[in-house]
Amino acid sequence: MKLITQISRAFLFCILLVFTGGPHLAANAAPDGLSSTSNCVASASAFLATLSEKERTAVLFDFSDEKQRKNWSNLPSPMYKRAGLRLGDLSPSQREAAMKLLATILSPMGFEKTLGIVEADHVLGEASGPQRGIVFSRDEFFLSFVGKPSSTDPWMLQFGGHHLALNITIHGSKGILTPSHTAAQPATYTRNGKTVRPLAGEYEKSFVLLNSLSADQKSRAIIGSRMADLVLGPGHDGQTILPEGIKGSELSAGQHGLLLDLIREWVGIIHVAAAEQKMAEVKSNLAETHFAWSGPTAPGSAAYYRIQGPTVFIEFAPQQLGGIPTNHIHTIYRDPTNDYGRKPAAR
Repeated sequence: MKLITQISRAFLFCILLVFTGGPHLAANAAPDGLSSTSNCVASASAFLATLSEKERTAVLFDFSDEKQRKNWSNLPSPMYKRAGLRLGDLSPSQREAAMKLLATILSPMGFEKTLGIVEADHVLGEASGPQRGIVFSRDEFFLSFVGKPSSTDPWMLQFGGHHLALNITIHGSKGILTPSHTAAQPATYTRNGKTVRPLAGEYEKSFVLLNSLSADQKSRAIIGSRMADLVLGPGHDGQTILPEGIKGSELSAGQHGLLLDLIREWVGIIHVAAAEQKMAEVKSNLAETHFAWSGPTAPGSAAYYRIQGPTVFIEFAPQQLGGIPTNHIHTIYRDPTNDYGRKPAAR
């Protein structure tokens, strides 16, 4: 039996019909960074071409705009005020162009995960209705650009809303996904008879890794403190914490593979060429990468974990709400050396 229940192709197609009002297939990533960037710029330009002058003014920000660059949150609207264009305000053709852009700049897995998170918010809205003026809906997600799409100059695509913030910097052949926040509430739901779990890989693979550890390894991986939420989540840019847990140098080759497979759930959200560049970097630093666990160790339970290396920082934090401990999950993905693509942008 498969560990991960994924969205079927038929169900993904149904979600796309809801989002765009017409059929659309996720784009395959280009084989190298430069051609991937060219595709991203073409899709971004095609989306911008669907907009009026007023809409382009609302969605385009200067690359030096630090306020907009950091304008992201886990909170729903209008608790948190986002800038850019709201999906619910776009015409069907504009929405389809926006989805084509996301499908190009993300990997097929990342695109599927993103749609699953957005749809979870709509399911939450169907179940709860408006809450003190807050509406949970697939319409309440925003898109913006920090910098004008270019094949040479740096620019950023931002897409997010409640439980989602993707900050994707493109600079030449480089693609940087950090900092990004992926979460889900509900983390499991049903659509068209299909069970959907947007963060299934992040959950299931962590227990496979943990339970591959020997008793001695587990004693080093499990930390004493109990973690209730993310330590370096939204609003904690530029901050660091001391590494805890077991180091990659203390893991076997097989356990290295399990750790890399878990890390790929975040790194692999961006298009394949950029993801492979980042995975190679992560692998080169694996000996200095820590894996820390807090909470129960039995599969099916709710536990926090953290992956921290020289160029990667990941947290997974289930929220104890609603009676189902694993049905509301927060995660964060950062690079302490290169959040917002600072490293290539500074060159």
